[in-house]
Amino acid sequence: MTQKYDVVVIGGGPGGYVAAIRAAQLGLKTACIEKYKGKEGKVVLGGTCLNVGCIPSKALLDSSWKYHEAKESFGVHGIEVKGVSMDVPAMVERKASIVKNLNTGVAGLFKANGVTLVEGHGKLLAGKQVEVTAEDGSVQVLEATHVIIASGSKPIDIPPAPADHDIIVDSTGALEFQSVPKKLGVIGAGVIGLELGSVWARLGAEVTVLEAQDKFLSAVDEQIAKEALKLLTKQGLDIRLNARVTGSEVKKKQVTVHFTDAAGEQQLTFDKLIVAVGRRPVTQDVLAADSGVTLDERGFIFVDDQCATSVPGVYAIGDVVRGPMLAHKASEEGVMVAERIAGHKAQVNYDLIPSVIYTHPEIASVGKTEQQLKAEGVAINVGTFPFAASGRAMAANDTHGLVKVIADANTDRVLGVHVIGPAAAELVQQGAIGMEFGTSAEDLGMMVFSHPTLSEALHEAALAVNGHAIHVANRKKR
Repeated sequence: MTQKYDVVVIGGGPGGYVAAIRAAQLGLKTACIEKYKGKEGKVVLGGTCLNVGCIPSKALLDSSWKYHEAKESFGVHGIEVKGVSMDVPAMVERKASIVKNLNTGVAGLFKANGVTLVEGHGKLLAGKQVEVTAEDGSVQVLEATHVIIASGSKPIDIPPAPADHDIIVDSTGALEFQSVPKKLGVIGAGVIGLELGSVWARLGAEVTVLEAQDKFLSAVDEQIAKEALKLLTKQGLDIRLNARVTGSEVKKKQVTVHFTDAAGEQQLTFDKLIVAVGRRPVTQDVLAADSGVTLDERGFIFVDDQCATSVPGVYAIGDVVRGPMLAHKASEEGVMVAERIAGHKAQVNYDLIPSVIYTHPEIASVGKTEQQLKAEGVAINVGTFPFAASGRAMAANDTHGLVKVIADANTDRVLGVHVIGPAAAELVQQGAIGMEFGTSAEDLGMMVFSHPTLSEALHEAALAVNGHAIHVANRKKR
C-alpha cells in the first residue's frame, strides 16, 4: 500500500531536516528520506555539513588552534608550558563524538516533531510520487502532495588528481588523518582548502596550496582578501596562485603533483594531497526522466525565488539550487518552503546571506564588496577600524585584521560589512541584523556598544564611514 504524506523531503541535511521539522510543526504529515550512514553503519541525519563538513572541520580547527596557542602564544600571557604535544587520533575521536551527539540530537527532533524518517535512496517520479530504494534493494513508493528535493552536493573530482582515499583525498578524507603529514598539498584556495590546510599547518605540516585562479579569494572584498593572504602566508601556508595542476602520480606512499604557473612547468612531492576545488549538486538518479523537473546547464535544479521547480508542488533547496552552497542558506530555504506550503508568505533575503571562512583570523562578510558597488556605479563611503587599536583584542593577544563598513554615500545605508579578525563571524552577524532593518552607518554609530569588546570595532568602523571615529585617526575628506 502506498504511504501518503503532505510533504516528502528527499535528503536529511541542513536544508532537508530543517524543512521536514518546520513542515511538521505547521501540522503537515511529513516524511524525510535519507541514506547516509555514519561510522556505526546506521543511517544518520545532518548531511555533509554535520557529518563531514562544517561541524567536524570546526572541531579540528578549534583543537588545532588551541594546540598552536599553547605552543606559540601562552608565553605572552606569562604561562610557561613545556613539551606540548598533539594526540591526533584523540583530536579526531573528539570530532567524531561531537558529530555523534548532534546526529542523536537531530534524530530526537524528528521524534519530538513527528517527522517520519524513511531510510533509503529517494527518487522523484512523475505525479509527485517518490520511490525509495532501501539498502537491501526493496522498493517502496511514497505519495506526496508536496515534495522538497534537498539532496545536497559532493566534492568535485579532477582528472589530474583522482582521489585514492589514502594519499589523495577529498575534504572528507582530510578530516580523518591519524597523523600529521610532513608535507601536505592542497589543490584549491577556497574555503575548504584554506580551513583544512590551516588545521594541518598548525599541527606542523608543511602546507602548499595550489590555486588555479590568479586572484586570491576572488569573491571576498579585495582589501580583506589582501590582508588574509598576508596573514595566512605569515602563518606558514605557501599559497601559489595561477597554479594549474596538470597531473599527479602516487609512488611509495607519496604523490608528485605536476602544475604550471608563471615560472612554467613545476612539480612538488607530498605525503598527502587534499583536492578541494569545489562541490557539485547531487542530482544524478534523484529525478526520473518523466519527473518534469528541469536542470540548468550546470546540473542545478532550476527554481524561482521561492525555490519552486517547474513542477507545481515540487520544490528544491540548498546545494542543488542556485546561490551559495551554505548550510544556513539551505536551512532558511527549507523553512521558507515549508511555510509557503502551509500558506504563509515567507521569503529568504538573498542579499543578506553571511559567509564565513573559519581560518584564524576568521574572514566573514555580508552584503556587497567595495568592488561590486563600484562596478555598479554606486557612490560609497567606507569606514575601517583595525583590531590593533582594540583594547579587548590586545587583552586577548589577537590583534590581526580589521572591520570594514561600506555605506551608500547619498543615503548612508549600510551596503556591506566585511571583517577579518577575531570573532569575525559574530561581528558580521551584528552587521547583518542591522542591515536587515535598513540601518545607516549613523544608526550603528549612535548605538551604545559595551566596553571593552570586539564589537566596538564594528562601532568605530561605522563611525569612520562619516569621519567620526574616536579611537583611530579619520581619513581626511578630499
